[in-house]
Amino acid sequence: MIQPYFKTGLVKYNVRPFDPHFAKEITASRGLPNFGFTLTLQNVTEIGWNMSKVTKFVSDLKNYKIVYTQTFPEKYLNGSYEFKAVVLSSSFQNKGKFSMALYNLMQTTTITKLPGQKLKVYIDVESMKDMQLHITNLVFGKKFVEDFLDRIINSAWQPGFVIMRPLINELVSNAFTEIFDTGFRNFPFEQIFKPKLSSNSTREWN
Repeated sequence: MIQPYFKTGLVKYNVRPFDPHFAKEITASRGLPNFGFTLTLQNVTEIGWNMSKVTKFVSDLKNYKIVYTQTFPEKYLNGSYEFKAVVLSSSFQNKGKFSMALYNLMQTTTITKLPGQKLKVYIDVESMKDMQLHITNLVFGKKFVEDFLDRIINSAWQPGFVIMRPLINELVSNAFTEIFDTGFRNFPFEQIFKPKLSSNSTREWN
């Protein structure tokens, strides 16, 4: 059982709690300097790790890597956003707040820590059953239009998820690279995961 440690952290190893956890700023960009956009999320709080379950864990310490799959019955996020876009000579900028609820989410996390280098995290959000996303100031405070778009987003999010999945993965991975590197920078993995688990072996967690 590892769920209790999501709320308490591992004091012995200076690992902070993960539920809730906080990210000061997360940024992802797409396109070229004169044709693209940048999405920045700020002061993001995430809740739900305590309800999650790690269903598969693979350690490959020989190659400085661990991979685990995790399911969340519910996960909640909220914070602020800033969106900047450039199309040729025209620019667009908007900002506001967002809240998101994800249901029956499954994600796989790959953590790599090469000697002398910063810990890197890649998270692949594989699937989810439902999502509720609410964004303020989506069209500069025009509430009637925003309410209409809100209903559209939350009733037809599946096609958008397929398109936005790479961007979502990048944002989440960037956030957890910082969080994990801070929390596990000096973590003695070789003491916790014994040699019998260090060569592509799998352990099931309850």
